[in-house]
Amino acid sequence: MTSLLRRKVSHNRGLMIFRSPGRVSKVRRRAAKALWLMLASVLIIVVGACRGGEQHFSGKRSLAHVKALCALGPRPVGSKANTEAAELIARTLQRYGWQVEFQSFAYGGLAVRNVIGTKGEGPLIILGAHFDSRPVADKDPTDRSLAVMGANDGGSGTAVLLELARVLDERATDQAQIKLAFFDAEDRGELAGWPWCVGSAHMAESLAGTRPAYVIVVDMVGDDDQRFYYEWSSSLWLEERLWRIAEQLGYKQHFIPEHRYSILDDHTSFLEWGINAALIIDFDYPYWHTRYDTLDKISADSLQRVGDVLETLLEGEPLASSASDESGPTPNR
Repeated sequence: MTSLLRRKVSHNRGLMIFRSPGRVSKVRRRAAKALWLMLASVLIIVVGACRGGEQHFSGKRSLAHVKALCALGPRPVGSKANTEAAELIARTLQRYGWQVEFQSFAYGGLAVRNVIGTKGEGPLIILGAHFDSRPVADKDPTDRSLAVMGANDGGSGTAVLLELARVLDERATDQAQIKLAFFDAEDRGELAGWPWCVGSAHMAESLAGTRPAYVIVVDMVGDDDQRFYYEWSSSLWLEERLWRIAEQLGYKQHFIPEHRYSILDDHTSFLEWGINAALIIDFDYPYWHTRYDTLDKISADSLQRVGDVLETLLEGEPLASSASDESGPTPNR
């Protein structure tokens, strides 16, 4: 009995007051519970704030991916830098929890390798960009012998997709299976008999009976003087959806809902199979296929706008007004 009784004695006007051990423990429990609740609330707020910051696209982080690609040097198909770029993309996707697949094949005596990241369940949506760069600067005004760095043409689209790999969460992947496709051998067209878009053509053909809801390709999206127009061959309903989101985000001056160019790009590979596809590209880029397509031409703000539009689409209602209600182009194959 004595061993179980812990007494706290205080002196008040000469009287000895014995405090019940049950009462003391109850007070302590209440205090501990209050402290625990307070700490838990603070922890929830802090963690929520951190997660909230991580879940939104960052143009600065995307720009860091462009910088990492440029650090490897020009990335023409078959080069060491091209191989290193593919491995860098794969490691980044794996770090963000995406299932990675390589599509390796030979073309024109060179090794070609697409990198594809997959996450989620449901109807298939493909976002694509090429990561290779032009082996010669054939549009350069003075020296056409050098390879193109491809900071914008090849680097910017890749960087947008890699940052989306970090931020896309269950709001997107619970609605659809998303493939982030990084195409090789897009930019060797009309050199030594090569066609354009070899990597994306291989992927489109490999889909076999799988029909994506749609494909969005981003190419040359990072320059500071950014202007996107409708591309004539793209699926108009999909362009209208993307440009409308851009307007809602306050980007109307950069996404102009007018047709300007008809462009053969990686989206063409899917259009030829009757798959709805759209191209986001700023084709008024003055450094296209020159040695001046370098990191200093890329803007984090420009990458931010494109990332915001795509993230909003995929984490909102990515399948609203989808291709199921539209008649796609007639396959050419």
